[in-house]
Order: sequence, then C-alpha cells, then structure tokens
Amino acid sequence: MEKFERFRAEAPVFEYKSYTITETDETVEIDYVFSIAGVADFHPGWSFPRPAGFTVEGDLAFERLAFSLGMAEAVSYWKATCSPLMRVECGSLTDEQIRWWKKLYFLGLGEFFYVNGIKADIETFIDIQCSGSFVCTTETERPTLSGCLVPIGGGKDSALTLETLTQAGMKCRCYAINKRNSITGTVLAAGLPESALITAKRRFDRSLVDLNSKGYLNGHTPFSSVVAFSAEVTAYLNRLRYIVLSNEDSANESTVAGQNVNHQYSKSFEFEQDFHNYEERFLATGIYYFSFLRPLSEYQIAKMFVSHRKYLPVFRSCNLGSKVSPDIWCGECPKCLFVCLILSPFLTRSELCDIFGRDMLGDEKMTDYFFELAGQSEHKPFECVGSIDEVNLAVTLAIRRYESGGEELPLLMQKYKDAGLYRPGTVDAINEAYCGRYSETNLLPAEFETILKKEMERLL
Repeated sequence: MEKFERFRAEAPVFEYKSYTITETDETVEIDYVFSIAGVADFHPGWSFPRPAGFTVEGDLAFERLAFSLGMAEAVSYWKATCSPLMRVECGSLTDEQIRWWKKLYFLGLGEFFYVNGIKADIETFIDIQCSGSFVCTTETERPTLSGCLVPIGGGKDSALTLETLTQAGMKCRCYAINKRNSITGTVLAAGLPESALITAKRRFDRSLVDLNSKGYLNGHTPFSSVVAFSAEVTAYLNRLRYIVLSNEDSANESTVAGQNVNHQYSKSFEFEQDFHNYEERFLATGIYYFSFLRPLSEYQIAKMFVSHRKYLPVFRSCNLGSKVSPDIWCGECPKCLFVCLILSPFLTRSELCDIFGRDMLGDEKMTDYFFELAGQSEHKPFECVGSIDEVNLAVTLAIRRYESGGEELPLLMQKYKDAGLYRPGTVDAINEAYCGRYSETNLLPAEFETILKKEMERLL
C-alpha cells in the first residue's frame, strides 16, 4: 500500500497519447503511445493480416475498434504507477463508457490489488478524462457478416469448441495472438487447413519490464479483455459474424474465498455480457460476441474433450510453458496440475504421464497446489483453473477408479484420503448432477445452443 500511494503521488498522470493506423499491402498496423511523465513512454502495437482488397482508410468503425483496443492495452502500463488520473488525448468517451472502463479495470485488477496489498475502491482508484476530439459515434453502415471466429489458445476448451462447431458444419476461422505450435496443432487436428488460422502479432513494450525490475508495481491484468477487443478487430477485417469464445461457467467463481477477487474476471459471464453490450452500444459493428461453453463446467468440458483423442498430443494449457518454443507443459505449476486432475477420472495414470511428460500425481512438490485447488486454503491458485467442487469431484472419482482397479493410489490422492477429504458416498449423484448441468446464464444464439445440447447428449 505504501508503494501504491508513493507512486501515485510521484506520477499523478498517465496519458493515452495516440494511436496510429497504417496499412501495408499485407497488414493493418496499429501503434500506440502511452506516457507516464518523468517515468517512461511506452510504444506497444499490433499487426493484423489485411484481407485482399480491404481498406480501413476513412472507416470510423475501425477507428472506434483501434481506439478501444488501446484502452484495453493501457491498463497493463498504467498499473506500474497506478496514476490517479488517466488522460485520454486521442479520443472521447461518454460518462457511461468511462464507468464501463473503470469497472473493467477495477475488477480485472482484483488480483493485482489483492496480491500487492492495495486497498482501492472503484470510485477513487482512477479518474478518466478525455481531451481528444475523436467521438465514438455509432453512425455507420454495417457490412454483411457471416461465419465464426474462434479464438484458439491451444488448450482443451477451444479445441472442444472448434471440434464441435466444425463437425456441425459451421464455417469457422480461427484466431490467435502470436502463433504457437499447440495453436497450429489444434487447427490441423480439427481438419482445417493452416490458412484457416488468422494470427495477429502483439508488440509488447518491454520498458514495462525494466520498470518492474526497478520496483514499480506489477501483477495480473485482465488480458482476456485484450483478446476480446483484438478478436473484434480481426472479425471486422474478415467480415465474420460471431466471435465464439470457450470460457466456461466455472470461470465465474472467485479465486479468494469470501471476496470478489477473480483471476478470471475477464473470462467471467459478467465481463462477457458487459463486452457484448459495449459492442452493441458503442462499437456497433454487428459482430456478436459470446462463449460457446458458458453453460458448462470445466468438469463437463474435460469429460467431453477426452472423447476427441486426436487433440491429446497437441493441446497445451500452461502459461509458463507457452513462453518457450515449442510450447510445453512445464509440469510444475498449478495450471498443469489442475488440467491433470480434471482429466484424471477419464484417463489412465500412464496416459496422463504421456501428456505432461512426468507423473504429476506422484510429485511431492505439488502438494500445496493440490490442496489449494481442493479448497483447503484461503484462496485457489491465481491461475485459470476450475471450481473447488469440480476438483473434488474429479479427485474422488479418480480415487474410486484406482481402487476399483486394484491400483496403488498416486501420492497426492493418498494424501487426499489421509486428510479425510475422500467422501465417495454421494459421488454418483454429484457426478450425474454435474453431467446434466446446463447454465441458462449465457448468450448462445439458438443455433449454437442446439449444437451444444446435441453434443452434450452424445458425449455425456
């Protein structure tokens, strides 16, 4: 809290100075300038593939998209000093829009505030003022849109979405930020050509890393909101009707017990609905943003995913492992452990070892993460992991499977039993309830709802 107050006093203003759109023969480039006076200037940017014959020159709708993507990017750099004033010099926002951005920043930075011991409130943590002349009007002619843009991260969720939609005959293009092997592998495993993948290149300004090394504030930001706005840019350039996310109902659970601190806030339904409304009111492209897997839990998704075994060798969900080439499972983080646990009722121990390259369930070093995931601590790991209840369901089913087969329990599952957490008495009823769950809190259009329910009936 002391650093927070000191940096706010030393750097009272963060400036979103400009965005510049440049077209080349093959790309649309967007370059941003952010500044903290006396501290640093930042120059991040994006490069989007440009469809043949398409131009954004004089396109006010694209101006709104480019400007908004900059607002989503800005919070990553703002957080270094948490300046009390953000001055937007290249655009104009209504009071309603300012409230929208403040809500995204505040809830999306919930983990950042919690980990850094910062006591902030939504009214005073930031003031957003606009001095630019660009006005986010909604008067534009809408183009004809069709087809789906499916963001692919390389994990099981987006693989399940892509597989289900392509098998149902939906026209799908895929979207990725900075291509990785697991993303390309997912697209190819779905039976699509590599040309179906549209890859945007994000240029991160590493001046921020230099500030972090000097002790400036650092922590988690709502990156999925950056995915949302950049996917909107991509869908607009390619005249695609739907942006089809793969976020699940489990993403709505708070990471910290009893507090509204959610590592996955920008994957939650609350953000999904807010973004959907922002698009309709202030971007007005006609693009429809929703999550196909929102009605389901991580447990249901895992059970459905393993039936598509062609993805097992290629999928990856490790944030640490995604930073190396080729992307790997690091086998040492809570995200790797969660994926291993949620798959454990449906795959053998040998199959799990083949996926992760090690016996994670027998690793003593994973004990603390294991009990955090099972709800035996103040908070879950700060990762994109499922709910506590479904972790306990998966572990209980896996233990019963091992014991019914006469197999020795892996170390972590033996620890679970020794701690008195294994309660198999009601597991069948809980399993049945989970498999039959379908959250009505979703934005699925009717045709997508029909596809998902048919796939659930087939696989669950």
